[in-house]
Amino acid sequence: MIKPNGWLKFLITALSCITLLVNSKEVFAAPIELSLNDSINLALKNNSNIKMAEVDKENFVLVAAEAKAKFGPSLTYTHSDIRTGIPAFTLEKYFAGTAYADAAFGGTYTFFGDTLSVSIPLYTGGELEGRRDQADNNLNIADLEVKKIKQQLRFDTLTAYFNVLKAGALLQVNQETLDNLTSHLDSVQIQFDAGTVSQSDVLSSEVEVANARQEWIEAKNDYDLALVSLKDVTGLSPSSEIRVKDELDYQKYPFSLEECLKYAQDDRPDISQMQMKVEFCRTGVKVAKSDRLPRINFIGSNNWNDDKFPGLKQDYWMVGLTASINVFDSGLTKARIKEAENSVDKVLEQVRQTKTAAGVEVSRAYLSLKAAEARIETSKVAVAKAQEAFRINEIQYREGVNTNLAVIDSQLAVAKAKNNYHQALYDYNCSKAKLDKSIGID
Repeated sequence: MIKPNGWLKFLITALSCITLLVNSKEVFAAPIELSLNDSINLALKNNSNIKMAEVDKENFVLVAAEAKAKFGPSLTYTHSDIRTGIPAFTLEKYFAGTAYADAAFGGTYTFFGDTLSVSIPLYTGGELEGRRDQADNNLNIADLEVKKIKQQLRFDTLTAYFNVLKAGALLQVNQETLDNLTSHLDSVQIQFDAGTVSQSDVLSSEVEVANARQEWIEAKNDYDLALVSLKDVTGLSPSSEIRVKDELDYQKYPFSLEECLKYAQDDRPDISQMQMKVEFCRTGVKVAKSDRLPRINFIGSNNWNDDKFPGLKQDYWMVGLTASINVFDSGLTKARIKEAENSVDKVLEQVRQTKTAAGVEVSRAYLSLKAAEARIETSKVAVAKAQEAFRINEIQYREGVNTNLAVIDSQLAVAKAKNNYHQALYDYNCSKAKLDKSIGID
């Protein structure tokens, strides 16, 4: 049984444990493991630009529906309540000598009327058809805009993910360098204690260890910053803990430069968008020219009116066709046609500019890819040779037939070769991602 003063201690201990568990919930939470595909899917799911582009696309769907709806009939109901005052007068002037000569008219009257009317456009000179085609073009352009944003986001995610992989690999290289130099310092210290080397060897090794530790700190910061960028592009919380699962590797690119250039001309969203804008502007010329052609509409109505609400006592109907044509508008239609034709010329130039820029972008990305590809094999060979040189120099130093400087230099050469190798892998994968984007690959 707990004593009275023991209850207080028990409650304090229990509350402390609960508080510790609550505050350490995230500490004990497992980190989020992300593959490359996981990162891309998260980015596509959480990105605000894609969501806004999807909303814009939905709006263009509605605009296209509006354009199609204008081909159908429109039905209008109108109700009117009218009270009017008419000056008093007689018909004696017109009906002298008849029973109507003394009839008096005028005074205050009340009318209630109801009208149900229908109108159907039969021919508009191609205006409605043009507006419909322009609305469909805008919808296709909006759809390509979503695709373009997704491709850009995919590239940004790939770059951020590759940056984490590179930063992690360079951090590991710096850790290995620090470990090797620390181990070498221990060896130098043992030999100094034995009197086989001078104190300058110890001091030099200590300086190199300190420098290596400084570079490790910078590499660790670069790695942390890369993780922050990846969390940002994928839409994860900055406080979340993530861990990447993939590694930088080399996979040969399957297309030649000529194939990439052709693919870009056929499938890049921005080129397709510009081509659709050409069709939009050409349709705009047809719409402008429609003002010179007649308009024909079918109309029909049924009317009810009475002097008592709701005005449904008397009724009559009417159907007919109306035709109108613009005879003279002071040059307004001519100016609109010329403006539309100028828009076509401008967009055609923009298409040429876009295609040229696409070709340049593809060529640069492809050349960067090939250069990085060549560096991968070269740096891979250099790593193997540098490691072997370090091993030999370390053994020779311990045997007293080599210098401390040679060991330190060979270790730094290993680090540089590995850094070059990982940088080449990073550049290759980033160039590959950029090339995919530049030719329009999803």
